[in-house]
Amino acid sequence: MQSFRSRIPKINETTLPAWVLFLVILIAILVLTMLGPSEHSLGTHIRIVYLHGAWVWGSLAAFFFSAASGGIGLITRRKAFHGWSKALGRTGLFFWITYLPLSLWAMQANWNGLFLAEPRWRLALVFAICGILLQVGMSLVDAPSLTSTLNLGFFIALVVALRTTANVMHPVSPILQSEAWRIQAFFFGLVFLVILAAWQMARWWYKGEPDRVR
Repeated sequence: MQSFRSRIPKINETTLPAWVLFLVILIAILVLTMLGPSEHSLGTHIRIVYLHGAWVWGSLAAFFFSAASGGIGLITRRKAFHGWSKALGRTGLFFWITYLPLSLWAMQANWNGLFLAEPRWRLALVFAICGILLQVGMSLVDAPSLTSTLNLGFFIALVVALRTTANVMHPVSPILQSEAWRIQAFFFGLVFLVILAAWQMARWWYKGEPDRVR
């Protein structure tokens, strides 16, 4: 006889929990951003800078863990790490792409115009396009080891490009150079929430894999 518990309809656990948490965290990020401390020279426009900075940090964190998971997967040959590399790579790309309009918004709000010749902006656009092509190609090939290798290479190339690209209008680590502890504390709190949102998205990507390790 089938037990009572087994006859209870189950909610699809593949998508609902992670996406619900992602949306809740996203709302918290938006509310917290609107309550962010103002700054002497930029006033309340600094809030979009907070969000823009935290968003790209979240993207870089996802790319880093994608590369780390891929590296571990290549060494241990464990399928789960390849799966996480794929999920985290997609997540990092999502946050990287959506960081671009935030960057334009920050330019317009604080520079009174769009300076598209800014090397950092051009770098971000190039890696967004390359990332899309790379993720599409990896999905079509569907080779876990190759996916981990390419995610590792993509992160290394991105770090090298960021370290060697000059800044014209874009300041270098403005939050870290700030002497206002309230601004730094607020920013790192925002970064934590963005990384938490990225983790929920990565969980959703991973759980959606038909051959994931359960």
